Amino acid sequence: MTWYAFAHDVAYALTQATPAMYTSEKGKPEAAALRRALFRWAFNAKQRDSPPDDVARVLRWVADNTAPVSELSDPALARRVLDLATTRLDGKRSAANVARRNRMILANAMDYAVSERKPLETNPIRDLKWSVPKTSTEVDRRSVINPRQACALLSAVGAQQPSGPRLVAFFAVMYYSALRPEEAISLTRSDVTLPDLVWDEDGQEWQEPGEWCELHFREPTPDAGRERTDDGGHREARKQLKHRAEGLGRRVPGPLELTVILRAHLRDHVADDPDARLFTGVRGGDLPTIASRRAWRQARRRVLTDQQHESPLARQPYDLRHAVDVAQRGSAADPGGPSGRATRWTCCCGSTRRVSKARTRSPSDGSSRRWPETSARIRHRWPPRAGDGRTSRKRRLTM
Repeated sequence: MTWYAFAHDVAYALTQATPAMYTSEKGKPEAAALRRALFRWAFNAKQRDSPPDDVARVLRWVADNTAPVSELSDPALARRVLDLATTRLDGKRSAANVARRNRMILANAMDYAVSERKPLETNPIRDLKWSVPKTSTEVDRRSVINPRQACALLSAVGAQQPSGPRLVAFFAVMYYSALRPEEAISLTRSDVTLPDLVWDEDGQEWQEPGEWCELHFREPTPDAGRERTDDGGHREARKQLKHRAEGLGRRVPGPLELTVILRAHLRDHVADDPDARLFTGVRGGDLPTIASRRAWRQARRRVLTDQQHESPLARQPYDLRHAVDVAQRGSAADPGGPSGRATRWTCCCGSTRRVSKARTRSPSDGSSRRWPETSARIRHRWPPRAGDGRTSRKRRLTM
């Protein structure tokens, strides 16, 4: 059995290692064509049986010019495979997490070769001495924005037409409640609990009560690409959240600023249906990843200085949740400090055990908590309109 035939049974993540198994350079296709054919077709269970003609020719060359898996019993060849799997295309060492993941994939693949396919007697990858790259749990503080910058970036996103106004809340839930993009994108109207608006007798208008909202979610939907989803959509629904058991959801609190933004977003951009997605494209359907990334890049270019724009500062939307993570770590170290006063709520990001012990009751518990008066407070001007189906507590509005 050749390496190519064996890799078919693994179906993913061996593209980087495969060049180590080539036995000839004669008639070899371009490196980019090889990587594309392997990654998108050969190691893709959905598409491997129906490649286009040009890809089929590339894969025939690979099938004819790769060594048998049994040759991996040679430690030198096994080392070459492992080195390629943990190295970037530019020759530099892969990031620690990527190197660890790729080494694990290779080791598991070889376990399968030993126990199921029998071309090897022992696992050559596990037999190799390999220093585990050190990983850091610390957030790169250069990527963390301050409240003033967050406010400016959200405003710059909202100014972009036509998709900008509906993306403000998408980025806001990542910033204020530390949601991952794939978690935010799966939220529906029924997953949001907002405190009731209160009637101000003096001003004769409905006002925010100054209480926290709550988000609840169970199934993230990461962008896997149409080539790798069963239904041909860009996103794949998963049955469990990261670091959590299947079916176990998460309740995440959101401060007053997020309450105001979400209330306006529900009013202006979300259908009146409990199952309606909070975040969709301008024409409906899933929110395209490219649309959110484009809006974020334009906002950074418009708001940040040239030096800041070239730095890691909020380079990716994912960096927004780091602001909460850093604040939580600061509050754990100094509960009485400014970050402590601003972040005494449930650990939203689920990555800091010390802080996750702190708990704050939520609207669904029949209680609330007001946003602390600290320098971290940001005011956004998306006030809710009065109208439609008002009920009262002492005159309190549920939306």
